[in-house]
Amino acid sequence: MAKNDNIASVLAFEKKLVPSDGYMFGTSWDARDKQTALKLTEKSVRGTISNRLKPAVKGDPAKLNAEVEKANLQTVDVCALEPNQDTLKLQFTLKVLGGVAKPSACNNANFKQSYSKAVNQYIDEHGFSELAKRYATNLANARFLWRNRVGAEEIEVQIKALNKGAEQSWIFDATQLSTRHFDHDQEDILDLAGRIAKVLASESDFLMLEINAYAKVGKAQEVYPSEELVLDKGKSKKSKILYSVQENAAMHSQKIGNALRSIDTWYPEFSDEIATAGPIAIEPYGAVTNLGKAFRTPKEKQDFYTHFDKWARGEELTRVEDAHYVMAVLVRGGVFGESDKG
Repeated sequence: MAKNDNIASVLAFEKKLVPSDGYMFGTSWDARDKQTALKLTEKSVRGTISNRLKPAVKGDPAKLNAEVEKANLQTVDVCALEPNQDTLKLQFTLKVLGGVAKPSACNNANFKQSYSKAVNQYIDEHGFSELAKRYATNLANARFLWRNRVGAEEIEVQIKALNKGAEQSWIFDATQLSTRHFDHDQEDILDLAGRIAKVLASESDFLMLEINAYAKVGKAQEVYPSEELVLDKGKSKKSKILYSVQENAAMHSQKIGNALRSIDTWYPEFSDEIATAGPIAIEPYGAVTNLGKAFRTPKEKQDFYTHFDKWARGEELTRVEDAHYVMAVLVRGGVFGESDKG
């Protein structure tokens, strides 16, 4: 079979937003200097039968009573603030890297040249300002708190740039910022976005940020670290296992990264109404696993590969939003090679 001379069968990009795990602490809103690392505890509970019943059981009260009498015993991990604490603190760092124009692996010189030309043209025209604004907004609005954001009376996000000689800090009231859209011109967010955009557009620069988020959720309230995906439980009888690092309750770096890249409002079905998906995470097929749906399908020609294969070879995309989306997937990173057999 003939080989196409402009196909990269080996093509990979390193991620350019690199978050650490998020570490969880308990404190008080008015005395944040006093904080303790949150630990996981085990809880054993006797639940009731609540799953859907078989037709034979549903139609027989005696069988239903027999099912209800069975103990539904569960052992789970939980995490909560101490009785004198009303505030959750989540702390993590984020490294922003440049070098998007250079794949970490590419086995076709012609493709690499046309791809780099396309990236440099995008940088000249847009300079990563739109993507950086969205990443900065997701830092400022504390989207990364996920379930911990719901029902919080107050949320403050403190961000510090740690680069030597270029230190800077910002403080945001996350309760005043929407997680459903990015239509704003808030000066301090644009300032942070400017730092991020400058690095993303560079060849080899970097930005190190430290993020401390405080959410006033109420005294002794339960908080929510990441839940572990355990494929083989073995002898474990625990039905929910939460994530911790050296006994400190924590959130996966992947979960934080997913929140930061939840900037895709360019897919066909987007609406910022509460009942809809809203901004989704940047993914090649717009996959949202908890909804069991791909919002960017090849059939509709809205997926990453459809756009990227044209754009990286010098073709113009129909919408500038499609170019933003392609660049956001490259910032996300991944392996995108295609078959070189014609």
